[in-house]
Amino acid sequence: MGRYLIRRILYMLVVILVVSFITFSLMHAVPGGPFDKEKKLPAEIIANLEKRYHLDQPLWKQYLSYLNDVFVPQFASEGPKGLVVEDDFLINIKITDSFWIRWMNFGPTFTSRSRSVNDIFRQNLPISVQLGLMALMIAIVIGVPLGIISALKQNTIWDYLGMSVAIFGVSVPVIVLGPLMIWIFGVTLKWLPPTGWGSKPPYFLGVFPTNLSWDYWRTAIMPSVALGLGSSAILARLTRASLLQVIREDYIRTARAKGVKERMVITRHALKNSLIPVVTILGPMMAGLVTGTFVTELTFGIPGMGKYFVTSITNRDYPVIMGTILLYAVFLVIANLLVDIMYAYLDPRIRYD
Repeated sequence: MGRYLIRRILYMLVVILVVSFITFSLMHAVPGGPFDKEKKLPAEIIANLEKRYHLDQPLWKQYLSYLNDVFVPQFASEGPKGLVVEDDFLINIKITDSFWIRWMNFGPTFTSRSRSVNDIFRQNLPISVQLGLMALMIAIVIGVPLGIISALKQNTIWDYLGMSVAIFGVSVPVIVLGPLMIWIFGVTLKWLPPTGWGSKPPYFLGVFPTNLSWDYWRTAIMPSVALGLGSSAILARLTRASLLQVIREDYIRTARAKGVKERMVITRHALKNSLIPVVTILGPMMAGLVTGTFVTELTFGIPGMGKYFVTSITNRDYPVIMGTILLYAVFLVIANLLVDIMYAYLDPRIRYD
């Protein structure tokens, strides 16, 4: 397993570099620039702005400079006192009293002089991560048991009811379900706040809220359910189909013929093998939910990363685009690595060494 993990980590670095190169190339291939506004700026001002942000340099030099800022530790003779892991995605490590290392600098944002890309990540990315994790938990808690019940009660009222919920979750998008929930629970019944998010910086480990009050959960219920319901429907249908296939295998019939209790047959033999396809889809699903969804954040007025990512594309804000996609790529490759590790737990026949 150790050799496999080292090999996968090296592959992950290669994937992230390839993603950064493709993103950088496509980003600069789009016509226009970050300072092409509806009101045309004088050529002198555009030239000064491009010089300030090093956009007047050749593309290969800009790309290497960006990689250097993000991935290569920067050494300096002055810095913060002591070992500091800042919650703005900048890591400062003190070596001596006059020597320190600064790492993961995503650069400035072209649309704001007072904020950098690291500031946007520090303030908005934790909210998207919190929303995504809660939506993922809702998807697993609803989808997997629903699929199991539907498979074990095939062609009964429980099967039809479970698949009806799954079809509803797949068919009704967030752009419809979100306003409907706001109208029912936020405006009509006034049980839950229709918009907003209940957590603010600082965050524990830079991501998790420190104040888990009832007000926080009240603001998180509707967007988490709206975002997680569609994913739970996918998990329910996949779990049902996989479990139905497994319980018809020969080794399941053999276990039953030996007199093994039905509960043990399902939980110990059938369920673990049937969850392998489910775990496979959980990797990209987790990465997609954790990095946030623009429609959900816009519908419920949540200040996450979705809004900044979309506006950065229209504004040609290159550092925000690059930083967001790199973070998404990191989430995705880590999620896929966790999925591969789970394979070995679910199926003892799978070995990586």
